[in-house]
Amino acid sequence: MATLNTPSTWHTHFTRQASYHVWATHRLLESVSRVPDLDYRRDVGLFFKSIHGTLNHLLVAEHLLWYARFAKGASPVLALDAEVESHRERLAQALIEGAGNWSPLMATWPTERFDGHLDYRTSKGVPQSLPFSATLAHVFNHATHHRGQITAALSAMGHPAPELDWVYHLQQQAAEAKKP
Repeated sequence: MATLNTPSTWHTHFTRQASYHVWATHRLLESVSRVPDLDYRRDVGLFFKSIHGTLNHLLVAEHLLWYARFAKGASPVLALDAEVESHRERLAQALIEGAGNWSPLMATWPTERFDGHLDYRTSKGVPQSLPFSATLAHVFNHATHHRGQITAALSAMGHPAPELDWVYHLQQQAAEAKKP
């Protein structure tokens, strides 16, 4: 019987997380697309101020920093609050494309990789060596955290917010698997 510490189980777990990540990103951005630009860019008290600022942070942190660290062993130096894409539709497209990059990347890793370490430099140039699987979990958890902030902001502004619980994604997958 496999345990969570079995590399192949880690691979399955993270493949599921990557699938959920794509699903949740699509659902969130579909809701955000209906928000007027004034509300989209308004400072609503989020850590990165607005929905737009938070989505830019996700692009920077997840795709330009963490993906580069995992995929290329690179350690880019970027400000976490940088606006790297001002156009909201292009930002949404970059987030969707970026979310879709994780599963193909993970498919290239040998199962032992999940038990290793990720060596990189922080945005401030400080060397780090962290457990690979735990750090990969951080990437997906980080995105979930900020999606939650955005859905709270949508609700506070009176806009519909999507249901993003992972279990709903799992239920949808199970239902689709039963279809002939």
